Amino acid sequence: MNPSILLLIVTVAVSIWAFQSVDVINRLILSPYLVVHRKQWYRVVTHAFIHANWMHLLFNMLALWSFGVVVIRYFGFLSDIPDIHFYIMYFAAIVLASLPDLIKRKNDFSYRSLGASGAVSAVIFSAIFFDPWSTILIFFIPCPGIVFGVLYLIYSNYMSKKGGDNINHDAHFYGAVFGFVYPLLMAPESISVFTERLLHPRFF
Repeated sequence: MNPSILLLIVTVAVSIWAFQSVDVINRLILSPYLVVHRKQWYRVVTHAFIHANWMHLLFNMLALWSFGVVVIRYFGFLSDIPDIHFYIMYFAAIVLASLPDLIKRKNDFSYRSLGASGAVSAVIFSAIFFDPWSTILIFFIPCPGIVFGVLYLIYSNYMSKKGGDNINHDAHFYGAVFGFVYPLLMAPESISVFTERLLHPRFF
């Protein structure tokens, strides 16, 4: 089965399970305090399979489905094991996107974080790497992928510093950066693909 579809199915199933039980959420959610001080390292991964509400889940899974299939196809041009690379990128993005919280919030017992946004950001930005001028819809408004990417990073960085909206913008930022870099880790020469396509823009 396509990795993005399998991850989507598992995430939806676990999220629906968690919607029915606060206890499940409490067991799976990312708590930097519990990870660092109680050594509950599994939370670094499990938090990505639960969501705050249906809208949160729907947005992430729609993005995972839309961009995941495309990214796996592109990975097939760089490697004979594209599915394995997709899993590596997805789970590594979950972990890396959690690191800022583990560092900054390790002594904050009340802080919690959940959702697949860091990993999904990685998938979206990996797609942008391979096709920077592809069209991304922002509230049904078409936008070139590379433009969306730059604005997304600026916004995530700004909101991370501002704070106050209960959204983990650090996870979005670092997940996105990792997703963009991952194709270069697979095949450094793939930078020529990005450069070539970036220099030949197409609009819609």
